[in-house]
Amino acid sequence: MLKNKIALVTGASRGIGRQIALSMAKEGALVIVNYNGSKEKAEEVVAQIIADGGMAESYGCNVADFEAAGEMIAEVIKKHGALDILVNNAGITKDGLLLKMSEEDFDKVIEINLKGTFNCIKHATRQMLKQKSGRIINMSSVVGIAGNAGQVNYAASKAGVIGITKSVAKELGSRGITVNAIAPGYIDTDMTAVLSEDIKNAIIDSVPLKRMGCVEDIANAAVFLASDKASYITGQVISVDGGMNI
Repeated sequence: MLKNKIALVTGASRGIGRQIALSMAKEGALVIVNYNGSKEKAEEVVAQIIADGGMAESYGCNVADFEAAGEMIAEVIKKHGALDILVNNAGITKDGLLLKMSEEDFDKVIEINLKGTFNCIKHATRQMLKQKSGRIINMSSVVGIAGNAGQVNYAASKAGVIGITKSVAKELGSRGITVNAIAPGYIDTDMTAVLSEDIKNAIIDSVPLKRMGCVEDIANAAVFLASDKASYITGQVISVDGGMNI
């Protein structure tokens, strides 16, 4: 489905990003596994992809750094001659109620989740325009749609990702570039593993499908959006949330 495509997945050393990298590689893409502080885990992802017969390499870069993001994308294009798929998955949380949230915690989440997405799109766009093709997939969240107490910074960043997605889709659509967002609900990852059983049960009760999602649920959506099967889909937010936002 993605044979011979060059895909860059940010924040791909663990969780959802890791599974997206594995799934895209399984479909034939050469995947650049971006990481910031988890070099060992990123290299484990690369090793697994190669062991499974796929193609991958790792690249360390803080996507919140505009120049560093540009250098990463320039090196990928120089080495491989193209950039077909960009998945903006890198993100962090620094939760807290508004009255107790520090300016630093607000800014840090915005820098990585929102500005990091802008940085990578900005630097990837020139090559995709030259190719007259490309798939940009941005990771938003159910929280970016509905909001959530204790996550003002995270919700703002993910709502901003939706705004970027729709705006860039309008700017680039005429050149064969699609831009979409995925809004995961509660997914079984390291981030949710720390929640108490009571909180997990409350979450499950609020989901019509009565379960948390798994990373494969998100990766399947990303692979579809990156493929030719989704060539007439752009500017959309695909909620993969078990029906939470019905």
